[in-house]
Amino acid sequence: MGTAHISTKSVEAVKQQIEEFKPDIVAVELCKSRYDSLVSGRRLDKEGLLKVIKEGKAPLVLLQSLLAAEQRKLGLDEGQQPGAELLEAVNLSEDLGLQVELIDRDIQVTLRRAWRKMKFREKFKIIFSMLGDEEEEVDVNLDEILESRDILTDLMNELKEFSPGAGEVLIDERDEYLAQNIRNIDSSKRILAVVGAGHLNGIERYLSSEQPKDRMEELSIVPKRSVLSKTIPWLIPLFVFGLFGFFLYQGSNVDIVELFTVWTLANAVLAALGCIIARGHILAVLTAALASPITSLNPTLAAGWFAGYVQLKVAEPTAEDLQQFLKLESFGSFWSNKAGRVLLVTALTNLGSMLGAWVAAAGLIGGI
Repeated sequence: MGTAHISTKSVEAVKQQIEEFKPDIVAVELCKSRYDSLVSGRRLDKEGLLKVIKEGKAPLVLLQSLLAAEQRKLGLDEGQQPGAELLEAVNLSEDLGLQVELIDRDIQVTLRRAWRKMKFREKFKIIFSMLGDEEEEVDVNLDEILESRDILTDLMNELKEFSPGAGEVLIDERDEYLAQNIRNIDSSKRILAVVGAGHLNGIERYLSSEQPKDRMEELSIVPKRSVLSKTIPWLIPLFVFGLFGFFLYQGSNVDIVELFTVWTLANAVLAALGCIIARGHILAVLTAALASPITSLNPTLAAGWFAGYVQLKVAEPTAEDLQQFLKLESFGSFWSNKAGRVLLVTALTNLGSMLGAWVAAAGLIGGI
């Protein structure tokens, strides 16, 4: 059955389908991590937030939360949070002693694959569109969408046109993944699969065709970074060290102090600016400015990690902040929520530091 993850009608429809169809197994469009977050009330703890900073996952968590916030804006009028009907399917199945199957791909794998497949311009288009639509009123007829596959197909195609890389991963790949997991369930049992209505056409298409045996494994792997993408972060520090070493060796008349100042200021100013945009604490801003000239010379470190850690310590999120973080309703809420601000400080400081390194490198070349 196809549902809207934000609709009261879908919650009621799940109850009705389970009562009338009387399935042996209920399969839901959830992975283990999303299932855990739903049944635990979507909570985040301080240890988890610190882990996100250390592992460099702040951009991914922000992307996931932003997508959820966009969905939630549609669901507020009906009083439902995204995934309410999936949680209802799980709870009702457990009450009735029915087997529950989680058939979706891990959300982190999906987000990482989407991020890797999106082109640079796609990433900025998504960010700016979210910023631009902050105050836009959304008027959607959920019943009409659920009843018309043509409308759903058009919506899916719009996403693919807007961001082909994200559309392929979020729609096509997941259609294929969901279909194969449904096929793998014991076919002698009565199975009710509860999925987003937008996946129905794709799932039906993949169920009618055979997949290669190793396809599921392929869809579960995060694409490895290319040699070029791994090399690029090392090019600037190699260039800087090589340039300074060359001048010292040659006894050049180039002002080494001036070049060092250009490198330090460009890194410090832009990293601090990123932290300021995230409305970081003054100590986090100072940390960003001090760390960036050093971390830019070591690609295994990031200025945002240090700034985010300081922000976490000096403006510590309360238990309520952590609990409410994954329920934020708009992009602007990330600045008012202390947990969201920690992630913004981490991500935007890293972005500023990266830009600072490129600006500084350009400045060094111009000063030669």
